[in-house]
Amino acid sequence: MSKFEARAHLKVRDGRLDGFKRQASEMMRVTREKDTGTLAYDWFLSKDGTECEVHESYVDADALVEHALNVREARAVMFAEFAYDHQMAFYGDPSPRLIALVNKIGVDAKWFTLLQAMEPATAHRAGAEGPGANRALFPQGTSPAVASPHEANY
Repeated sequence: MSKFEARAHLKVRDGRLDGFKRQASEMMRVTREKDTGTLAYDWFLSKDGTECEVHESYVDADALVEHALNVREARAVMFAEFAYDHQMAFYGDPSPRLIALVNKIGVDAKWFTLLQAMEPATAHRAGAEGPGANRALFPQGTSPAVASPHEANY
């Protein structure tokens, strides 16, 4: 099985932002101490502090199951006291264990399978040929730091 990703969206209960932040820190602590297959667990808070997105990446779908079991107590406190409206999006091939867990928890979930992806070598191909290889991308007198005419309109 290959890398598996998830996105969680949740809302912060009115007047509970400080507690939300403390509980998010607790979930991060547990994740760092116990998870063995978590590659990324990044929390993003909206500017007004009312919504949160968590971007998660795992070595495979079963690593997400491990994570969910590790944080279950901290997650229960999060949703009992500080957050609501939990929605998840999953990216990749789910394992039977993950499907069973999501069904048991009853989270609002959407499942996505990979249509296509850019290979990492493709992203770096332009610079792979050595010094000066980017001349075709940036003609003489220009550089990536110089805004194009299109960017100037933004």
